[in-house]
Amino acid sequence: MTATFTYSYTRVHTATHLTEVILGSIGDILADLGISSGPLQREWAIYENAIKAWIGEGSLEQVVLECHPPTGPAKPVIEFPVTYTTSGTGNAEFTASRARLARFRAKLDRVPAGTTFKVVCTFNGPHSSQDGWSSTTRASTSGLQSLSFGTVGSAPHASASLRYHH
Repeated sequence: MTATFTYSYTRVHTATHLTEVILGSIGDILADLGISSGPLQREWAIYENAIKAWIGEGSLEQVVLECHPPTGPAKPVIEFPVTYTTSGTGNAEFTASRARLARFRAKLDRVPAGTTFKVVCTFNGPHSSQDGWSSTTRASTSGLQSLSFGTVGSAPHASASLRYHH
């Protein structure tokens, strides 16, 4: 009984932490790119509740930030893959590499004025439905160069990393 409680408690904290890391990183990236984060701020609770629930249930494969310029294909596309472990004995630190991420963000390509964004989630199997979310297709990364940042946040049972397509 105690092990079940500890697992559930830790998984909830992991989901909360990784959701904050991912959404905080998206907000920072949008600011660095000069894209209005107003829609993200207005819908924060919808993004937060869904991503936290999906990480908690282990169904979230990745969160994708697509930047859509006024003309042409989406670019950049930034993926936050989530990986899960079956035990809670992984990295027990609730930390994100904020300084390393800040240095990375400083190197992002600039986007044209009028660029908007879309947040898309992909899944590794069945997942719960969440308010404010519906099916969609994500932008292609075909023909874009890819750069892996590495881990942006980790906790028992899961971690999130970052891939930058430009």
